[in-house]
Order: sequence, then structure tokens, then C-alpha cells
Amino acid sequence: MSLDSRLIQTPTTRDGQGLPDIADHFMACARLGRYLTTFDESRFIITDDFAPTRHPGRVAAAAGAVFSRDPLVAQAAIVPLGRAALALPNRDKARFEELFSLIEEQALAGEVRLAARSILESGFREARIRVIAAELGGKISPARIRYRSFLDVVMGVIGGHVSADAFRDEFLAFTHDVAGKLDFGIYSFCLDRIFINPKIDLKAKGYLVAEIIHYPPLIRREMITNLLTAPGQAPALVEFTRQIIKRELDDMVATEIYLLEALKSSKLSAGEIEGMLVNKI
Repeated sequence: MSLDSRLIQTPTTRDGQGLPDIADHFMACARLGRYLTTFDESRFIITDDFAPTRHPGRVAAAAGAVFSRDPLVAQAAIVPLGRAALALPNRDKARFEELFSLIEEQALAGEVRLAARSILESGFREARIRVIAAELGGKISPARIRYRSFLDVVMGVIGGHVSADAFRDEFLAFTHDVAGKLDFGIYSFCLDRIFINPKIDLKAKGYLVAEIIHYPPLIRREMITNLLTAPGQAPALVEFTRQIIKRELDDMVATEIYLLEALKSSKLSAGEIEGMLVNKI
């Protein structure tokens, strides 16, 4: 079974014209080694996008479960699929069994592969789905409380009450506390707002760049390119970041960053970048 089966269909407008295919978009993100984004690249997908109140649809949920590199997002995506299967009579669950088998085999996030297996083995029992949702909430809720407390520190920096050195220490503690528990999209958004804020001292921002440059490649690439392509970004911060990329990273890693920067700046298409990476530039 593949993501373009009967269960995973491209949505259409009222006049019957197809909308951009969410599965294709998520797949393109995955091929480029990226976190999932919205169609317009305005932000990353977060767990809230798969909440029942958002009505994410089976296309988005299935594609998110398979292609998300953020385990939290992938787990959030599988919950509405489990609930959709739960609502069907047993004789009609075959397609969902195929889909969950696909997720178990092909999902990029190991956690969601285990979740898919446990839901399948339970026969889509409500209790099992509730446990998965509760486990997810148990990670996210405390992390978001910690995130809000860190925002108070950011306000302290803006107000001149927290020094650059103290801010670095607070940032490291915050990052440690929320690692694996806060949506990447929220963490990234937080850093984006810090880097673009003219009231935050360049020294404080430089400390954060010096930390991010040593992050895992996928996270580093997304966050550094967000900084480089943000409208109105301070030229001094951009120049500092380019210097630290040149000093700390090898040529291939730096090239991958600049290619993603070109994508975010609309200088190259996803297909062009994928071709260059396949051919090793």
C-alpha cells in the first residue's frame, strides 16, 4: 500500500480542482532531510496541527506519521488515524490495517513505528490509542510550561535585566529540559524570534549561534538557514553566522546549509536541490 491509495487522496476544491498534494509536499521535505513544513514554508508542522479541533484529515495525518522527523509530530499524527479506524466496524478496517502496517515499516520516526505496531496488535482498541495520546501529552505539557518560563528570561534580556552570559546559561538549561519533549517547530520559532529581535544584544545572539552550530545536522541546518533568510535580519549577525559556518563546519556540510538557504530564499527549487545532492553537487 502507498500514500496515493484510496485512503490517501488529494483534497479538491469545490470546483473539483486539486489542491497541492500534502503527501507529496511532506515527502519532498523528507527527501531533503527536513522537518515538515506548511505548503507556504511559513512555519514547521507541530503537534497541534493534528489535534481533533484542527480536523487534519487522513491525508495529512498519514503523511505526517510516515514522513515527520519530529517524533512528537509523528505520534500526534497517528492518533487521529487510530480514532478514525476505531469508529469503523471491524469488516471495514482492512485499509487502516494496511496503512498502519505501512507506517510501522516506513515511518522515519522510530517512536511512531512502535506506536503503529501497538495499535495494530491491539486491534485498534480505544484504550491503546488513549495511552499513546496520554504519553504524548505527558511529554508536551511540561515542556510547554518550561518554554513559557524561558520566555520570561527572554523578556529579561530585552529589558536589560539579564546579561548575555546569564542568558546563554538559561538557554542551555532550557534546551536540556525540553529536548525530545517540545515540538521542534515551537523551539525553532522561539529562536527565530530571538534572532530577529533588535532589542536583544548581538553578543547574546552570538552565544546562541555558537551553540547551535554544534547541534545535530538536521536541527542545525534548519535553524541556521532560518536565521540567514529571515527578512530584516541584522547584517552583522548574518556575517557572524557565515564566519562561524566557515570556521566550524566542513565544506560539504556548509554546502548543504547554503543549498537549504537557497530553497528558503526561493533561489532554487526542491527538485533542483535534491538533484544536486544526489549528484554530490
